Amino acid sequence: MKKKFSQVESAAEEPRVLCIIQDTTNSKTVNERVTLNLPASTPLKRLFEDVASKVGYVNGTFDLVWGNGDNVTDTTPIDQNSDKTILDAGFEPGKKNFLHLTDKDGEQPHIMPEDSGTTDDSAQDRFIGPLPREGSVGCTNDYVSQSYSYSSVLSKSETGYVGLVNQAMTCYLNSLLQTLFMTPEFRNALYKWEFEESEEDPVTSIPYQLQRLFVLLQTSKKRAIETTDVTRSFGWDSSEAWQQHDVQELCRVMFDALEQKWKQTEQADLINQLYQGKLKDYVRCLECGYEGWRIDTYLDIPLVIRPYGSNQAFASVEEALHAFIQPEILDGPNQYFCERCKKKCDARKGLRFLHFPYLLTLQLKRFDFDYTTMHRIKLNDRMTFPEELDMSVFIDVEDEKSPQTESCTDSGAENEGSCHSDQMSNDFSNDDGVDEGICLESNSTAERIPKTGSEKSSLLYELFSVMVHSGSAAGGHYYACIKSFSDDQWYSFNDQHVSKITQEDIKKTYGGSSGSRGYYSSAFASSTNAYMLIYRLKDPTRNAKFLEAHDYPEHIKQLVQKERELEEQEKRQREIERNTCKIKLFCMHPTKQIMMENKLEVHKDRTLKEAVEIAYKLMDLEEAVPLDCCRLVKYDEFHDYLERSYEGEEDTPMGLLLGGVKSTYMFDLLLETRRPDQIFQCYKPGEVMVKVHVVDLKTESVAPPISVRAYLNQTVSEFKQLISKATHLPAETMRVVLERCYNDLRLLNISSKTLKAEGFFRSNKVFIESSESLDHHVAYTDSHLWKLLDRHANTIRLYVSLPEQSPGSQFRRAVYQKSSGDSGNLDEACERVKGPIGNMKSVEAILEESTEKLKSLSLQQQQEGDNGDSSKSTEASDFENIESPLNEIDSSTSAENRELENQIQISDPENLQSEERSDSDVNNDRSTSSVDSDILSSSHSSDTLCNVDNAPLPLANGLDSHSITSSRRSKANQGKKETWDTAEEDSGTDSEYDESGKSRGEAQYMYFKSEPYTADEGSGEGQKWLMVHVDKRITLSAFKQHLEPFVGVPSSHFKVFRVYASNQEFESVRLNETLSSFSDDNKITIRLGRALKKGEYRVKVYQLLVNEPEPCKFLLDAVFAKGMTVRQSKEELLPQLREQCGLDLTIDRFRLRKKTWKNPGTVFLDYHIYEEDINISSNWEVFLEILDGIEKMKSMSQLAVLSRRWRPSEMKLDSFQEVVLESSSVEELKEKLSEISGIPLENIEFAKGRGTFPCDISILEIHQDLDWNPKVSTLNVWPLYICDDGAVIFYRDKTEELMELTDEQRNELMKKESSRLQKTGHRVTYSPRKEKALKIYLDGAPNKDLTQD
Repeated sequence: MKKKFSQVESAAEEPRVLCIIQDTTNSKTVNERVTLNLPASTPLKRLFEDVASKVGYVNGTFDLVWGNGDNVTDTTPIDQNSDKTILDAGFEPGKKNFLHLTDKDGEQPHIMPEDSGTTDDSAQDRFIGPLPREGSVGCTNDYVSQSYSYSSVLSKSETGYVGLVNQAMTCYLNSLLQTLFMTPEFRNALYKWEFEESEEDPVTSIPYQLQRLFVLLQTSKKRAIETTDVTRSFGWDSSEAWQQHDVQELCRVMFDALEQKWKQTEQADLINQLYQGKLKDYVRCLECGYEGWRIDTYLDIPLVIRPYGSNQAFASVEEALHAFIQPEILDGPNQYFCERCKKKCDARKGLRFLHFPYLLTLQLKRFDFDYTTMHRIKLNDRMTFPEELDMSVFIDVEDEKSPQTESCTDSGAENEGSCHSDQMSNDFSNDDGVDEGICLESNSTAERIPKTGSEKSSLLYELFSVMVHSGSAAGGHYYACIKSFSDDQWYSFNDQHVSKITQEDIKKTYGGSSGSRGYYSSAFASSTNAYMLIYRLKDPTRNAKFLEAHDYPEHIKQLVQKERELEEQEKRQREIERNTCKIKLFCMHPTKQIMMENKLEVHKDRTLKEAVEIAYKLMDLEEAVPLDCCRLVKYDEFHDYLERSYEGEEDTPMGLLLGGVKSTYMFDLLLETRRPDQIFQCYKPGEVMVKVHVVDLKTESVAPPISVRAYLNQTVSEFKQLISKATHLPAETMRVVLERCYNDLRLLNISSKTLKAEGFFRSNKVFIESSESLDHHVAYTDSHLWKLLDRHANTIRLYVSLPEQSPGSQFRRAVYQKSSGDSGNLDEACERVKGPIGNMKSVEAILEESTEKLKSLSLQQQQEGDNGDSSKSTEASDFENIESPLNEIDSSTSAENRELENQIQISDPENLQSEERSDSDVNNDRSTSSVDSDILSSSHSSDTLCNVDNAPLPLANGLDSHSITSSRRSKANQGKKETWDTAEEDSGTDSEYDESGKSRGEAQYMYFKSEPYTADEGSGEGQKWLMVHVDKRITLSAFKQHLEPFVGVPSSHFKVFRVYASNQEFESVRLNETLSSFSDDNKITIRLGRALKKGEYRVKVYQLLVNEPEPCKFLLDAVFAKGMTVRQSKEELLPQLREQCGLDLTIDRFRLRKKTWKNPGTVFLDYHIYEEDINISSNWEVFLEILDGIEKMKSMSQLAVLSRRWRPSEMKLDSFQEVVLESSSVEELKEKLSEISGIPLENIEFAKGRGTFPCDISILEIHQDLDWNPKVSTLNVWPLYICDDGAVIFYRDKTEELMELTDEQRNELMKKESSRLQKTGHRVTYSPRKEKALKIYLDGAPNKDLTQD
């Protein structure tokens, strides 16, 4: 069959069929796609076999149905047993044929058993290169995923080898681990090491976790295993999984860590025995022949791809090795000072290999730095490497002298034998090695003494591992091509995928492209190429084979058994999970009347009756209702819809009832309860649920809902009869209103129409009214019913916390409230007051009395006004709130009213002087807090934020919001306007009747009703609350006016704060916005204080204390206005600073400056104008800085920086000093620093501070970690970019030597610095220029504050 297929594929005339299969059986796989490109003659049976192999399912346990993109168009399964070809079955060649993989007979597909591996290579395409991985970054999409992530982990590769799961970006780690595992000498030595649990924690033991990993790689039946235990032993957390590092860097760091862990053990010198070589670094005088040299050791040899300055790359590894040992001539200015000649002479400098390791590691240095673009680049040039490499041509054949002979230089003797792999990289690598390595408790390490002498013997090496990098210098993917010494077969270890490859595939990793090699050749070359090569010496006496199972040490045999048992246990748990239905469960608690939610997990073979018992216990209903009063029904929580009940199916298995085992379902379950005297209603599929609210026009009430089930094909007439039976109301006079969506109230007046045609869906809400009133004959939109429902739909309940105040003070505030204040329904409110009343007159009674007087005054003023007064409005009032008609005004109160009028006129003259606002002014003056705006915009859709200043708000009676909020003026207020008013938001009229003579009670109004409310305990003793029912189309301005009688002061003298989650409060200040963003049961806090006027902004003032541990200290809240100068704002601040903060300042002894989080910015000059020169916004923050002397900043061309001297000889930082520069010149900065410090100009070195002010850095790191003395002439260019005031500059005297510290002093200083920087919120290590350093922590976990960026 296989041969036949290969013949068909090779035939040019054979059409191909592209099949795209989507697995819809599981929410985790619904976005996965499997692509098959099959010959048209492929039988359907073969199609199912290929799909099963690809996705890891048992063939015959799933169905394939036709799909069109994401929508199934034909649910008939394709016949799996048919002998038809896919062409005959309707598949179209040359087009995309979409298929959906679905459950078979209601059961999910069976995952292929772990021990059943297929050996058919035709079903598993051979591949090499990066595969897309779920959740990975930087991987290409050139390859199609061969199996799902969940099934691939559970079924072993046909190669017999196990892959490693990529945690996120740990492909570099996986490549190295697989290489070490496939190295017999390393694996065998690791197995011989025995872990002593009494001496070390297994979680932090790197060798033990490697040992466990190798055992799993050798014995596991999974396709891939996790590496999290290994990385945890490195001391890494989950964030490290997202850091990609260099595989050669990891190799060095891991080897160092293993050496530290293996001290005093048999494996102490294992790394050196296997990987360490020796070379000589020499300089020979060309005049006298004297040679100075030193011996260095290395773990890998870095080979240059392209020599510096050259546009030609080396063609092969052999060429690069020759270049590595090619000496250079030191002549001219580079001459060498010869100890024997006692003068500078020409010399030859170079390297000689003295000893090659058993395992030879070559690093191809593909990452370089392009000085023209100032970016790191990857060199993709072609470089060949042989399968067998003869290193004998590179060994030093000279008779080397002993290191103890006199020809060794002082420096050579001093460094003899002390150089290790880190030194190798520092000497011959351009890679930045700073901050890499191991974090040790002690810095002391045992120096290695290398063996001396040269060797010349058989040095033939065979290649067995190629670590490949695919991508660019910015990121990419690593995988390994490794030859097994067991069968000499090459394999690709690509994270969790392992497959066979050939020697031809290895040659593809040479890199480059066909054609001549030039400077730009790598730009057009393949980005997938070899990065590290590992060779093994061909020596039959040393070449080891992998240990067989019977040769394992006893502790490894025990470990194998332990891991096998754990894997079996995990397999059993997976089997249970695979057969467990998990579905959302809801239940309305029968006594608490709250909807509870949980997750029901039940085995697919459990019956419905057993599932009810499980749900009953899960919802904790034992004490609330008997078990036989509960049942499970199919439920749609989103639409609050009961889909069906399961009568007579108590013994049906849940797997069959729910349609198979799935991780997510398109429906939920509801645990329904009843009283013992009730019976359950039968819910049939296809029914719709209707919640019926009965409306009473007389009492203007809407009753709680009654649930009724109907069919979509029923007519409105039949539906009325159904409701009539449920509500016992006559169907003949019944009006039915359907609420299709928010505020969409539709009268169902065509009896013959079906419910489906009227827009009914799964769950619906209707209102019915069945009285015989005249309202039936009025147009629907003018009817009392419509107005009541419209009010019901738009009314929200708010809880308003009033400010604490005594009755007396409240009375005084009430007297001073402005004459237009509306009373609210105080009579009703007084009747509903809860709580004990004291002997004195109640607050509510006082409010009622004072407010009634104000009503009388308002009416009298209007009667005295002329005909042209704006109060004679024909529009309705925005503030109508009467439950009963107002009492008639008694003329005998006029004298008292005049007295009140006089008090009102003199109460707040400042507040009564304001100016009109235009629409554009309102738009420009959005003086709400930025936080408030963010919350509103994120919490509500744009259509709920009513922009009433730009567009009228349509209302039921044809009026718009502009006409409703019509202008009103009393004679006392003529020509004056309240500070919060806008041209669109005038206050309405106080007249009981409008110009047309209609009572205000008959006109359209915005609903407002309030009553006292007793809040929960803990809300504050003496705190007064109102429960307010209000139409959310009302503006904030009108809402505040309604609250005036209860607060006791004019609306311009209190502020409204909206309370969010966690009791966060944000001020609402957009007076012309409606309450549409509020929802039921929102809380509002009222605070006394002047509200903002037009163009005003609330500003938080912080004191800048540059030399204090906490440099940012809050002082007070102030109000700045548009058009105000900085000096004027300073003048206003002076008395507030004196009274609230105890700061007695003069105007010239402090400045204001920009605040960006904690960073000080631009210094504001006295003549700057807010909104013109300085952008200002709501809840703006500003720094106040007290000056030591006169202000030096006079012009915007000046630049103020904060300088701080670093004294390396004393290991301390001086205090901050401000330096004011006339320009951005580096030379001027140095001159100023020289002036204030006394350091000679030529010795000044400076560096820019990093991070947030005050740019704290450890004094142990400042000397070498900052970019000292950048090569620039101005401050506003890279890498400084100092363009604004407030930058931090560190400076030092370059001639000042760094203090030498003992280990004890260093440790003590480190503790102090750690404590200091933790308190200020800064970390010790700060290095944003570099990638996060690769470190392995031998004590199990890092001190995050000290080591994490």
